[in-house]
Amino acid sequence: MLSVLRRACLVMTSLGVMCSPAMAEKANSQLLYNSLAHAAPELNPQALKSALSAMQCAVANGASQARHLAVIDYSQPSTARRLWIFDLRQKKLVLRDLVAHGQKSGENFATQFSNRLGSFQSSLGLFRTQESYQGAHGYSLRMDGLEPGFNDLARDRAIVIHAADYVNPLWSARQGRIGRSLGCPAVRPQVARQVIDRLKGGQFMFSWYPDPGWLKRSAYLNCQPQQVASALATSGG
Repeated sequence: MLSVLRRACLVMTSLGVMCSPAMAEKANSQLLYNSLAHAAPELNPQALKSALSAMQCAVANGASQARHLAVIDYSQPSTARRLWIFDLRQKKLVLRDLVAHGQKSGENFATQFSNRLGSFQSSLGLFRTQESYQGAHGYSLRMDGLEPGFNDLARDRAIVIHAADYVNPLWSARQGRIGRSLGCPAVRPQVARQVIDRLKGGQFMFSWYPDPGWLKRSAYLNCQPQQVASALATSGG
């Protein structure tokens, strides 16, 4: 990170601009956003900005840096490839594919979200991926929700990334949407191992939708240090 900030400062200095660490950090954040936006032009700019802001808030308040960031844009239909995975070091897109939402979140479009046990709805916000394991759906990935009140019951709800045959574009022709999960961001079997191997072990995943309540109260989008630090301590960072 330090070398990146130094490079940002060198660029700014070459332009005749005095550089402070805060200014360098802001410049670096803008460079990262510009690179990822260029790599994923069909990703809603607000979704990407929100994902980066939430991740950077987490890191600024004690979370360790990650190599990969996954963004799910639930404002797009289930028939769209609305999962993006970025390599943050190389500032590039490494995968874009389909991802399911919960049965009770909606039909082709997810419009309702929950943190409740048994809701069968997807959750919004910032997640930290954890351990991979072999479960009922085969090779799967556990993760912790970092957002109090919005996704922090993800582990209790068994919200995991796993393969599912119903994440299939052929379903779209028959019923106008792909299949739905019990709240998990399920992916196609053909890409599941690649998705899990890139995301396991402390990467960030961010689920976005323009939900007014979440946008207003998210501890990460609004970067509330005390709440963020407490959430990170509970999840292990």
